[in-house]
Amino acid sequence: MSMVINHEEVKKVDMGKGVIRQDFAQGKNMNVLHWNMADRSEVGTHTHPQEQFGYVIKGGFELTIGEETFVLKEGDAYLVPADLPHSFIAIGDTEAIDVFAPVKTEFPWDK
Repeated sequence: MSMVINHEEVKKVDMGKGVIRQDFAQGKNMNVLHWNMADRSEVGTHTHPQEQFGYVIKGGFELTIGEETFVLKEGDAYLVPADLPHSFIAIGDTEAIDVFAPVKTEFPWDK
């Protein structure tokens, strides 16, 4: 486990359709991902058993959690409870950080 992460050195995973993921760090109980999403790119409705905390660094999201839709902008954060359907649509070129607990290693695009 690396204690320091240099952004430029972390491999970029092209998830397709304007979504780039970087796996920043993984500990025993959580992991941290960095996202870059092109304007209007989407992460469709999905669920997972992990809790998810995110922070919008740049741009924004239209975020739907369950039946509610929120508009997030730079500096906003979100918490998605485990097993609750949610989706993201980028508003402008968007950069965000996600933290998952417990560790999330599978993504729909990886299959």
